[in-house]
Amino acid sequence: MQFDHFMGQVQHRAKLPTMEDAIIATRATLATLSERLTGSETRHLSAQLPTEIKGYLKETEGSERLGVDEFFKRISEREGRDLPESVYHARVVFSVLKEAITEGEWEDIKAQLPEEYRKILESGYEGKLSF
Repeated sequence: MQFDHFMGQVQHRAKLPTMEDAIIATRATLATLSERLTGSETRHLSAQLPTEIKGYLKETEGSERLGVDEFFKRISEREGRDLPESVYHARVVFSVLKEAITEGEWEDIKAQLPEEYRKILESGYEGKLSF
């Protein structure tokens, strides 16, 4: 998936007014996700993303143990939006990410996350904003 298509999907699905808003939501979500993944998993994910998006991922030595509440709080702070809105945007980003990478890579990401995350990753972006 190309950068413009990825961001266009985030913008459209999240009903964001500008491409810049989609970039901010994607950057906030992927930067936070990369803090939760091991460095090697971040590299594997990065290899499947457009060059412009790779920079949103931070490579760390090990994964940080973030509960799902703290995870979404960080996304909200990075995005500069209210928590429910950021949760919705993150779920949209995850849905587009799932389409942009291989099924095997998606499964590898899910395997590194506790069950409470998996429920959110698999729930998609429609429905309730709460988690």
